[in-house]
Amino acid sequence: MTVTTNPINEARRLIVKIGSSLLVDEASGHIRRAWMDSLCDDVARLRARGQEVILVSSGAVAVGRRHLGLTPPLRLEEKQAAAATGQIRLAHAYQEALERHGITVAQVLLTLADSEDRRRFLNARNTLDTLLRLGAVPVINENDTVATTEIRFGDNDRLAARVAQMSGADALVLFSDIDGLYTADPRKNPDARFLAEVTEITPDIEAMAGDPGSSVGTGGMVTKLVAAKICLSAGCRMAICKGEPLHPLTALENGARVTWFLPSAGPMTARKQWIAGSMSPMGSLHLDDGAARALASGKSLLPAGIRAIDGEFDRGDCVLVRDGAGRVIGRGLSAYAADDARAIMGRKSADIESVLGYRGRDEIIHRDDLVMEG
Repeated sequence: MTVTTNPINEARRLIVKIGSSLLVDEASGHIRRAWMDSLCDDVARLRARGQEVILVSSGAVAVGRRHLGLTPPLRLEEKQAAAATGQIRLAHAYQEALERHGITVAQVLLTLADSEDRRRFLNARNTLDTLLRLGAVPVINENDTVATTEIRFGDNDRLAARVAQMSGADALVLFSDIDGLYTADPRKNPDARFLAEVTEITPDIEAMAGDPGSSVGTGGMVTKLVAAKICLSAGCRMAICKGEPLHPLTALENGARVTWFLPSAGPMTARKQWIAGSMSPMGSLHLDDGAARALASGKSLLPAGIRAIDGEFDRGDCVLVRDGAGRVIGRGLSAYAADDARAIMGRKSADIESVLGYRGRDEIIHRDDLVMEG
């Protein structure tokens, strides 16, 4: 797949990752307010044309260490302490920058474990979906105050890719202090060749990754290629580009140099491939004929259409979907644990809250989480 139109313009949901070296002045430890304001101006413009934006922002440690009088290199516990004070200032700065446009900011702290445990993955995804539906811009950072090894490896690149994966994003932009991927470090090798498009992370591509080039951030090209792997498998386009100019998203739209990593499938296709081929079913849902027909026409599975349930499973587990004759007609991710699903099967969605005591999803399996056989 080759980029024929700008993926930024096409993206329904865009993730933007901002590194510490762009956001924080190395000498003073102050947030670069002019740069942040210009980025938020770009975000507001994208929002005005109907696009959803999630920011994954580094910088809490870099901001916080100055206020605590800490001098690099920092021990792990000092980084965690710096993150605790810096995160407040960072979130407040984003709030002020986006409030000028009447946009609400939501702070979300995640760890990589939140994206790898299925139940926490679903909780985080539902929270992000709700925030975006309500018009907020989530600003995500790694929860550095409780992170251990992650904090030392600049994994906000990888975290951003996990956020793109869990949110079904169309594109991820990694703003960096370099304008893309080269065959070697262009700051050291004048013969380094720029790569405009990458469709597969081969061993040769991985060998091109150099050491981190910034003293403020801890991420380098290695973590960016790890992020690219995640994005390619999730069907999400990913860009590595220079973030230093003011209005960096506008610059990217206007033709700034960038390396695009291009998947062979869109996010929903890749997600359904993951459900179909990478998950072991934990139970079965037996449907009546009306529900089976509804699923065949592209609808979600409602509790009213379920006649029996086999197995024990948790919310977010993969289950088989069977027709009245017991034939497997699909598989998907259950929005309810087995006991709750049994309590509401055969009932209308409007009855869920009175039966369970809480308001869950209307669907047992949403059509986005469902793969039909054949």
